[in-house]
Amino acid sequence: MQFEESRILDVLVVRVHESRIVADVAAEFKTGLTAYVTSGKKRVILDLSQVTFIDSSGLGALIGSLKAMGAEGELALCGAQGGVISMLKLTRMDKVFRIFATPEEAASALSLRNGADSETSQP
Repeated sequence: MQFEESRILDVLVVRVHESRIVADVAAEFKTGLTAYVTSGKKRVILDLSQVTFIDSSGLGALIGSLKAMGAEGELALCGAQGGVISMLKLTRMDKVFRIFATPEEAASALSLRNGADSETSQP
């Protein structure tokens, strides 16, 4: 499983370089994503623009990664299209994950949210 990392604003963007996230790569996919979390990354955008298919094992890996983020973290998705977005909607995962069209749109939303959180936490 290959990932490409970049940053937009103060958010980590992880692009998945696989066309299919299915049972035979789901464990490796989850391990790769949770490694970002355990290294201290709390806001991650997962760019799925190169993924054309995801099955229930892949969805399970996404959910496991989201759980690993904990309450302080956020995992957003971007670039999902075709069968991937259909699967997310069919399984109602579009209600669980914040989904954006582009990494820039997602980073802007996550950065704004972080700014709003820090403003409201001040006395």
